[in-house]
Amino acid sequence: MPTTRRQAAQQNGTVPTDSSSPKVASRARKTSTKKNARVKNEPITVGEKREQEESEVKAEEPAEEGPPAKKPKTEAGEDEMSNGKTDGDEGVKQESDSKQSDGKADHPAKHAYQTGTIERGHIYFFYRPKVELDEAHSVDDVQRFYILLVPRPPEFSVASNGSKDTDEDQEMTVLFEGADAVPAPEPKGQTKKHFRLIVPGKKSLPDPEHGRGRGNIFWGAIVTIGEDLNKLQQGLGGKEYETKTRGTRHQAAARLAARGAYAMVNNEARTPSSRETHLGYHLSHPTSEEWGEVQAELGLHPASSFVLQVKNPLAPPTGPGRVGLPKSRTVDYPEYIMTEVFGKGGGRGREDFGLRFSSVERKEMLDYEGVELLFIAARSGESGLETSLGEGRGKALEELEEKEGRESVEEVFKELAMDADKIPADPLGGQWA
Repeated sequence: MPTTRRQAAQQNGTVPTDSSSPKVASRARKTSTKKNARVKNEPITVGEKREQEESEVKAEEPAEEGPPAKKPKTEAGEDEMSNGKTDGDEGVKQESDSKQSDGKADHPAKHAYQTGTIERGHIYFFYRPKVELDEAHSVDDVQRFYILLVPRPPEFSVASNGSKDTDEDQEMTVLFEGADAVPAPEPKGQTKKHFRLIVPGKKSLPDPEHGRGRGNIFWGAIVTIGEDLNKLQQGLGGKEYETKTRGTRHQAAARLAARGAYAMVNNEARTPSSRETHLGYHLSHPTSEEWGEVQAELGLHPASSFVLQVKNPLAPPTGPGRVGLPKSRTVDYPEYIMTEVFGKGGGRGREDFGLRFSSVERKEMLDYEGVELLFIAARSGESGLETSLGEGRGKALEELEEKEGRESVEEVFKELAMDADKIPADPLGGQWA
């Protein structure tokens, strides 16, 4: 029985039989079973059906190959990005600012305010006697004060053999409160470690017990970023140098005065203006039995914390005299940090250079030499440390340093791959040396 007019005409002989039906019709029948076809009950007009058939025919035709799309221009080449430096942008964020040197896009978190513990590690305090003095007998004999930060991954991410745990291992780990602030143990005898050497503007730290105020604020600068502990020892070791007026001068080696663990924590803030970065530490060496006048005069506490701010390198100095590094030695941040963090170009603040100071919104900001820091005394003592860091982090550091305090001074020097004969550790006993 014929089902269409064409089939009936073919049977009657009025229309010649064509074994090959038009391609369009066959494609239309073939594609009528696609998942994205209209619902059966929805009516389709003739015009719509013809347009649908024509579009399906075009979809199966091979597309003409045009010229390849041009790659978008970026502000800096691969070499510039690998160095962390870019040219100034023209008010537009370029793709080079959000890509790594391998061409992969950065994680969005890299360009956002990072909350919680952004870094943890071990902290060391050194002082160097004045020129031509073999020993210091008080803080007045101190030439320079140093703070050494050696970042470490969290302890829960490192296996007992020192290797990184796999994702499966970490999922099976039950974390205790404050675990993100506890650094992994320091490998002993390794000369390659990432470190930052900070030189405070004063010879002692401000006392948090005196409260916040201008007298409890001090400047500091990151003078060295390195990976080679041998070079660090050379820099802190004794030396002789020549002067035109006084001839040969002798500079004694730096002394190790304290060692402990630190954590850097960004608070949860509802507005950008309320963001704060807290740097808290708990000492393991010297112990309470060996605590002495050296630590007291240097402003150290068994546990203490500061609010840490980063100065905008474009902000001009305020006040009668300049405080900080010469302009030629200040940090040259990448453009995306200047715009995203400080708001250069009017994004934040009232000036074209943006904010004068910022919290450490991302730890990357501390991985440049010439960064100027502002330390604001916050709280001292174990309860104060917990208040500053929050969520059990202060308590976790306290328990860690109670355990690490049992290690000998020799083991501490192995952490830094240093020779105790070249970097004296007598002040760890509480006495000046």
